[in-house]
Amino acid sequence: MIITQTPFRMSFFGGGTDFSGFYNEHGGAVLSTTFDKYCYVTVRHLPRFFDYRTHLTYSKTEYVNSYDEIQHPAIRNAMQWLDMHELRLTYESDLPARSGLGTSSSFAVGMLEAFYALKGQYADKRKLADDAIYLERTLCAEAGGVQDQIAASFGGFNRINFSAEGYTVNPVIIAPERKKLLNDHLMLFFTGFSRFSSDIQKNTEKSMKDKTHQLIEMYGLVDKAEQVLVNKDADLDDFGRLLDYTWRLKRGISSGISTGSIDEQYETAMKAGALGGKLLGAGGGGFLLFYVPSDKQDNVRNALKDQLYVPFKFENDGTKIIFYNPEDYTAER
Repeated sequence: MIITQTPFRMSFFGGGTDFSGFYNEHGGAVLSTTFDKYCYVTVRHLPRFFDYRTHLTYSKTEYVNSYDEIQHPAIRNAMQWLDMHELRLTYESDLPARSGLGTSSSFAVGMLEAFYALKGQYADKRKLADDAIYLERTLCAEAGGVQDQIAASFGGFNRINFSAEGYTVNPVIIAPERKKLLNDHLMLFFTGFSRFSSDIQKNTEKSMKDKTHQLIEMYGLVDKAEQVLVNKDADLDDFGRLLDYTWRLKRGISSGISTGSIDEQYETAMKAGALGGKLLGAGGGGFLLFYVPSDKQDNVRNALKDQLYVPFKFENDGTKIIFYNPEDYTAER
């Protein structure tokens, strides 16, 4: 049996510049972190006592005998690609799927890590990121960028740079006390909505061709935000103000990114004392993140009392195996 633990991510700046159609021509970068909310994937070989050969449990339960019967696209394609057979796979999560935190990519990374471990093969963080990108973007043909898979694999607070030659993951060097102060100023709320990221991304990708100027400006904000973090003399509140600016840029890219209800929640928090914020992920629903001075946090929490507040801490590990008990297995002939 193998159990993997893979964190979710929050992306602060540069979202949209991680699409190949943009960064192959202009370059791209995101500033993001993983945090202490996780998905867990448990995989083992299924004992041969049943009238089915694979048992899958996620938001649904599947009992199947062949790849073609599997409804979940990522599981189906990953099992076929890596030649996996006779499995019992279980997925659990600290937060809901389709919520803008890269949950599907975290699942893909954690599942692939479990599959390789079950086969007795080691996969480093770059291989897991690359393979998860290939699984979601090529085998499953899902629209979207490539930051989520990288963040989930590597973990930590990073600047991820993109170009036609590939990507690099650069940890943001920030004093521990300043990093904690940033963490303490961030507040996360669930909007009560969820959506399929790929559906939003398809429309966003179409709109992006006409929004190159906005994306280039969003790309430039990565530099400005990073400088706020690493310069101990900079006003950390500027990070919040930049969040507000990048959110207003992003929501202008496509009409599907925000909704009337999300806009209302955002403006309510701003009036209560938040300096800035953004909707995490592709848009349309999920989690709102705000930067709020300490003396205004009770005001914001009360103003958004109908939304679920989710405390969190940054994490640094990325995906990892938390239980490893390999099995002897011989495929049926």
